[in-house]
Amino acid sequence: MRKNFVEELRWRGMLAQIMPGTEELLQKEMVTAYLGTDPTADSLHIGHLCGIMMLRHLQRCGHKPIILVGGATGMIGDPSGKSQERNLLNDETLRHNQECIKAQVAKFLDFGPQAPLSSPEGDTNVQSNEAPSGAVEGATPYAEMVNNYDWMKNFTFLDFAREVGKHITVNYMMAKESVQQRLNGTARDGLSFTEFTYQLLQGYDFLYLYQHKGVKLQLGGNDQWGNMTTGTELIRRTLGNDVETFALTCPLITKSDGKKFGKTESGNIWLDPKRTTPYRFYQFWLNVSDDDAERYIKIFTSLDKPTIDALIEEHKQDPGRRVLQKRLAEEVTVMVHSREALDMAIEASNILFGKATKEALEKLDEQTFLDVFDGVEKFEISKDQLGQPAIELFTTVAPVFPSKGEMRKMVQGGGVSLNKEKLTDQNRAVTADDLIDGKYLLAQKGKKNYYLITVK
Repeated sequence: MRKNFVEELRWRGMLAQIMPGTEELLQKEMVTAYLGTDPTADSLHIGHLCGIMMLRHLQRCGHKPIILVGGATGMIGDPSGKSQERNLLNDETLRHNQECIKAQVAKFLDFGPQAPLSSPEGDTNVQSNEAPSGAVEGATPYAEMVNNYDWMKNFTFLDFAREVGKHITVNYMMAKESVQQRLNGTARDGLSFTEFTYQLLQGYDFLYLYQHKGVKLQLGGNDQWGNMTTGTELIRRTLGNDVETFALTCPLITKSDGKKFGKTESGNIWLDPKRTTPYRFYQFWLNVSDDDAERYIKIFTSLDKPTIDALIEEHKQDPGRRVLQKRLAEEVTVMVHSREALDMAIEASNILFGKATKEALEKLDEQTFLDVFDGVEKFEISKDQLGQPAIELFTTVAPVFPSKGEMRKMVQGGGVSLNKEKLTDQNRAVTADDLIDGKYLLAQKGKKNYYLITVK
């Protein structure tokens, strides 16, 4: 008996809207389903994770996931949930972004041994759900990635108008909520014709994938419902009423205070470690509220229901231990990055709140080091100011202490550290040998007061 995908989404709080008959189809046969993402950056961010986790659960329930990178639609932009038109990207940028996204998604889905980017060329007009080549019958079907630019690049405007546009009326398109919001909202520039056609392009993707890949189900965020139902309608009107296709959406994830999920003061939380360090990524999940942790551990991990229920119960016994947040941060960091990245993130976290050494500081890459001490008071000094006694440097040049008397008293009491090592002599010279990464000094007074000095 196939594991029930819809029920899996339901208990996890990942089900928003579903077309009638979808659950029955998924229980009856192996279904090929797709989810689209626009390659507008060379990394996904955690706002994309709910959709990617839907595909992960789909594959684990014995169905075949296809992720569509919208190389064509990414050149246009989708009005859904947007107040203004996107910047358009060139082909080279889109291809680069696509390859980066493929590498990230491969951590969540099984693409098989080689997992090349799927190309429509050579596809037959399949309208079945055959197991992908190389998959063992009865085994989990391999995932695929496709790019709609491959089938849209030679599609002329006249062909599109004749083959697609004639099937969907303007009245039908105008009634969509995403279009109405842009037309009646506060957007300065209204809605361009380019964006207005987006739902037809997305609808054609569904039609094409049904014909060439046997796709019967589209997955997406709830803001995509209008575009997705346009796809099912286009298929029905093009191929006949007896052809059934389906749509299913996950809710748009928010924080418990109603604010947008995944956004911080410094911007998005990215999956690319060069954009968001594993330390900062780990800290994001570690610092969510209790209510959010209870929701997010269901959505963003593959832990089963008994495990999650037990964790929630354990957390309620002693919320101060933050059992849910720690397990959530651990699971997501390992899934997106690696076990090694998690260990490094935990070690970096302990630098602020536990005992650490200068060696621990030196092991951090520069960006992680700066992330750890983000928000502490900072000073800048020049290299020629090195060589002075610590008491001069930390009172006059970089005034960590308001007076030499206070510094002397704290040094005598063992309350001052330089680069996590106790400062026992206030008159010892601070030199270039003390620099971390060749340009930083970390002063500490007491247990929690840190000061970062950049030497230029």
